[in-house]
Amino acid sequence: MFITPAFANTAAAGGGDFLTSLFVPLIAMAAIFYFLIIRPQQQRAKQHQEMVNNVRRGDTVVTAGGLLGKVSKVPDGEEVEVEIADGVKVRVLKATLTSVRSKTQPAPTPANSNKDD
Repeated sequence: MFITPAFANTAAAGGGDFLTSLFVPLIAMAAIFYFLIIRPQQQRAKQHQEMVNNVRRGDTVVTAGGLLGKVSKVPDGEEVEVEIADGVKVRVLKATLTSVRSKTQPAPTPANSNKDD
């Protein structure tokens, strides 16, 4: 008999530690994945969506295909019209805009014409 009864009893009592030692690393790995991969990706997607929503006429943009151009029209919807050369305009999806190189200044607010003096 190589195993003493005392040693056999301590091994059976350690069953709860097995579950703890199994789940703690899994929870730690899930937290690491969330903070290093998932959360930064969500923030980048949010910034991209904000950039796409704030594109306006006169901005110089880069598309996912590598085209550089100046936004000439921003109709309501998912498309913008980009002038890539003199007289050459293309319609591109807003989602394919990868960056805005130079932003134009916001248009000044028109003076209130109904104002009584």
